[in-house]
Amino acid sequence: MAFSRFHTGIGLRVAALFLTIAAVAWMIAYTGWYVTITLLSAAALAEAVSLVRFSTQASREVARFLDAVAVDDTSQSFTAMASDAAHRELGTAMERVLTRLRTSRRERDEQAQYLQILINHVPVALISLDERGAVRVLNAAARRLFETSPANAGELKGYGEPFAVGLESLRPGNSAVLRMQRSSGDLLLKAAVTEISAGGLKRRLISLQNIDNEMNAQELAAWETVIRVMAHEVMNSLTPVSSLASTAHERVREVLEQLPQGDARTAALADACEALETVVRRSEGLLHFVRSHRRLTKPLAAQVQVAPVQRLFARIERLLASDLAGRDIHMSTSIEPETLELAMDPELLDQALINLVRNSIEALRDTRAGVIALTAHRQSDGRIVISVADNGPGIAPEDREKVFVPFFTTKRQGSGIGLTLVRQIAAAHGASVDVSETAGGGATVRVRF
Repeated sequence: MAFSRFHTGIGLRVAALFLTIAAVAWMIAYTGWYVTITLLSAAALAEAVSLVRFSTQASREVARFLDAVAVDDTSQSFTAMASDAAHRELGTAMERVLTRLRTSRRERDEQAQYLQILINHVPVALISLDERGAVRVLNAAARRLFETSPANAGELKGYGEPFAVGLESLRPGNSAVLRMQRSSGDLLLKAAVTEISAGGLKRRLISLQNIDNEMNAQELAAWETVIRVMAHEVMNSLTPVSSLASTAHERVREVLEQLPQGDARTAALADACEALETVVRRSEGLLHFVRSHRRLTKPLAAQVQVAPVQRLFARIERLLASDLAGRDIHMSTSIEPETLELAMDPELLDQALINLVRNSIEALRDTRAGVIALTAHRQSDGRIVISVADNGPGIAPEDREKVFVPFFTTKRQGSGIGLTLVRQIAAAHGASVDVSETAGGGATVRVRF
């Protein structure tokens, strides 16, 4: 039989208790040593208590095991019981259960860590709100989107009342397109909501996806289709008109040259010749207009290369130096950090910035001490922003979205394709463009890469 500390301990304690009781009985019968009898009686009582405690040790270990399981405490150990032959099966079973619990807890922690990493790497912003509106989950994309960490739903009003109301009224399973107002520029977001119940508590899980670039791309594609169809129809109709008008003008001019001096028909034919010349000139002008604007229908393919932004700004300053000097306009440049680099097509981006700076020059035609600020910086979310700001009269709020519509212009002699082309170039770089008011007056155009 295997050695058992439990059985040995019980035997020793029972023997000690028996001997002590026997000694007390003998002294009571044959002696008058009352002090010794009292001390031995106390010793017998202590031995009895020790025997009871030792015999119930297994029960206490079981209670300790159940408490550890209840609070998910896997740091406890019951190897002492497993090593004792009397309780080996019970101790081994408890150690086996704790080992399984440790394994399950480790797997659960690894799974939770994996899910947390997965949530943080999801490019879609995720935010979880409890029934009281407190924010429980905010992944990395959401922190970049909100530019901070909102603590409750009430703080969402800081991104626009319509945005907060739209999120609050959005029902589970539905989605909506909402505009989010941020200090670094408005964004168009697709919001979707689902409800999760856990432990009797309901939580709203909101996903926010930036669709600004997608919406701009769809809008540009729609305008390209419209312009392509219009250009095709106008060219088909206008080309024969121009050709016939030119032929008729030549014929009338020839007839007019052959008429004798003082012929009564000369005045009428001269008027007809002048009218036909006007038709020819206007039709040729319209044909030139359509041909020049057909470039808006051609998709732009950016030949991207990483280059310093400082070199880009230096080229713009050199190209527009005479225009700025002629209008007495001061242009400043700022790049943070100075070594900032951008993946870009230099030729396309040159064209975009030239259009933006020339728009500012035109806007400053009636402004004294005109100033244009060309800046570039990296935002906290990692996006690079290039801005062109001026201190001119600015753009009316109701016109800020219209300026990207082809042929819409606020200039006296504008074609209305400058900002549309800038938007096309930005889209070719995966960037977006927005217009806002410059602090102190004026307009600011930002290209966000």
